[in-house]
Amino acid sequence: MDRLLYYVALCLIKFLQALPVVWVARVGRAGGALFYWVDARHRRVVTGNLTMCFGQEKSPAEIHALARENFRRIGENFACAVKTASMELESLKQHMEAVGVEKLKLTGGPEADTSRVFAIGHFGNFEIFARSIQLLPQYQGATTYRALRSPALNHLLLSMREKSGTLFFERRLDGAALRAAINRKNLFIGFLSDQHAGDNGLRLPFLGHDCSTTKAAAVFAMRYQLPLHTAICYRTRPGYWRIEVGDAIPTHEQGEMRSAEAIMLDVNRAFEVAVRRDPANWFWVHKRWKPAPKKVAVPKPAAESSGVMKTGDAV
Repeated sequence: MDRLLYYVALCLIKFLQALPVVWVARVGRAGGALFYWVDARHRRVVTGNLTMCFGQEKSPAEIHALARENFRRIGENFACAVKTASMELESLKQHMEAVGVEKLKLTGGPEADTSRVFAIGHFGNFEIFARSIQLLPQYQGATTYRALRSPALNHLLLSMREKSGTLFFERRLDGAALRAAINRKNLFIGFLSDQHAGDNGLRLPFLGHDCSTTKAAAVFAMRYQLPLHTAICYRTRPGYWRIEVGDAIPTHEQGEMRSAEAIMLDVNRAFEVAVRRDPANWFWVHKRWKPAPKKVAVPKPAAESSGVMKTGDAV
C-alpha cells in the first residue's frame, strides 16, 4: 500500500510540474473547492475556527464564504508548492518577490554575516520560503519539519525539497545536527510557529483566544544571540507571491533578556496582523485552539499521628 501511494503521489507531482504555474494554481483551487464539499470533518474545523475568531464581526454567510475560499487557497498552495519546488530560480523570480529584506542589514556592518532566526507560519505557499533563500546566495537556509508516517512519501517529499538547497532537520530526531548547524555563520533558520505546540507549549493569546504556542524560535534566538524576525508569504494573485520580512523582535529589554513568553507574544501579534490582512491566506484546517490540559490535583501527603511530616515529604 505504501508503494502504491508513492507512485500515485509521484504521478500527481509529475503532472503538476509539467504545467505552467498559473494553470497549477487553477487546478489546485478546483481541487480545494472539491475537498470543501467532500471533507466534512475539516470543513467543520475551518468553520468553527473562523466563527470563534470572527463570529462577532462577520455574518454566518461571510464565514462560510471565507471557509470555501480557504479550501481553494489551501488546494492552490499545495499544488503550487509542488510546482515551485521544481522551477528554475530565474523563472521563479518572475512569480516571487521579497519585501523588507533591508531590515536584515545584509549590506555591510557587523551584522552582515550573522545568522538569523525566522518565525514563520502556514501562510500562502509557505514552502516557497526554502526557495527564497536562493535570492541571497551568501546565506544557507535551514528549517525543521515533522516526517510523514509513510517512509516512501516522506522520501518523496524530501527529494522534492532538495532543489532549494535548504537544510531540513526532523524536529524529533535531528536536534544535535540542528545545534551543530546553528553555530555556523550565514544561516537563515525558520521555525514554523503557528501550530498547536502540545502540553509543553506556552499558553498565549492568538486572535483573542489562548492556545499552545511553541517557544522554539525565541529559545534559539536567545540561546545563540541571533536576531529574530517574522516572515509572511502573501499570495498576491494565483501563481504569484510576496514574502514580507517583519521588523526585528527584541530579545533584550533594558539590558536584560526578555522572557520566551514576551517574545512569542510579539510573534503571535505579528501573525494576527497577517491573518486579519488576508484571512483566507492562513491554514485554518489546523486545530490551533485545543483546550489546556487539565491539571491533576496532587493530594497532600498525610501527616503522622504526631503531626510531623513523613521523611521526604515536601513542605
